[in-house]
Amino acid sequence: MEDLDIPQLAEYLHITPDQVRKMATRGNLPGRRVGGDWRFNEAEIHHWLEERIGLSDQGELDQVRAVLHRQSDAPPQNLSELCPVDLIANPFVGRTRGSVIRNMCELASRTGMLWDAPAMAEAVASREKLHPTALDCGVALLHPRRPQTSILAESVVALGVCPTAVPFSDTGQLTDIFFLICSYDDSSHLRILAKLSRIVSDEAFLEGVRASDTPADTWALLNEAEMSLDEHHAF
Repeated sequence: MEDLDIPQLAEYLHITPDQVRKMATRGNLPGRRVGGDWRFNEAEIHHWLEERIGLSDQGELDQVRAVLHRQSDAPPQNLSELCPVDLIANPFVGRTRGSVIRNMCELASRTGMLWDAPAMAEAVASREKLHPTALDCGVALLHPRRPQTSILAESVVALGVCPTAVPFSDTGQLTDIFFLICSYDDSSHLRILAKLSRIVSDEAFLEGVRASDTPADTWALLNEAEMSLDEHHAF
């Protein structure tokens, strides 16, 4: 990760340098002054985008999605391929935050693309301490703070559906649907997170998942939701 100046960040975000300068001056962008000039750490910009995804409404998500789509030359990855039936547990067993994280990482390791489930669990737990990923809709989008390329062959996504909601966050937020995002790079992570954020904002999708009985049924719902989303948005 490198430091970006105002023109570089403007190109990266596809906005004008004046917009970048105003956002930085108002404290709306993570940056620092070096010799009177603004500098922006690329990793911090990724985290800023990630937080916007987690807090955004539909319109803001579309704007972030457009930025991510223009940033990457790689073709978009399908969630239905990243999260095959083998990586879906329904019912999923987990009673505490620690057991949920450990069991989700074990689930993600089934394909052999994740080589060290305990190391991933430690990275995810550290991320949760910094900023819990549980949403008000009863979904948690688990992920480590940085891509764990040393223990991943490629990006994978696991999904667990608990029959009984678990008090997952420090505030006691009840969560019964868990996604674990194990991305190989920052760009892939943000695009996966943006797509999942759109999908889990659909109450009908969540109701269907909670009513599903098997991993195959759950995968079919995820695939259908993704196909419907992709008809109108490019991720």
